Amino acid sequence: MKTNMLIAIVLIAIGIIAFAYQGITYTTREKVLDIGPIQMTTEKTKTLPLPPIVGAVALVGGIVLLVMGKKNG
Repeated sequence: MKTNMLIAIVLIAIGIIAFAYQGITYTTREKVLDIGPIQMTTEKTKTLPLPPIVGAVALVGGIVLLVMGKKNG
């Protein structure tokens, strides 16, 4: 029963974070030019979008697990 409550709390937290951030942003470095000792790199910022449905599913799933755990316990 404790495991279900822990999973429920984690899912609720993930749902709230997914709603708050709407995506994960990261930066990559790519070589543009490499001629002997001369090197040029560029930094590109990319975003991995998180649809709101992901946050909603995690939030609802966590709430359902939490309620079911309280009913059984």
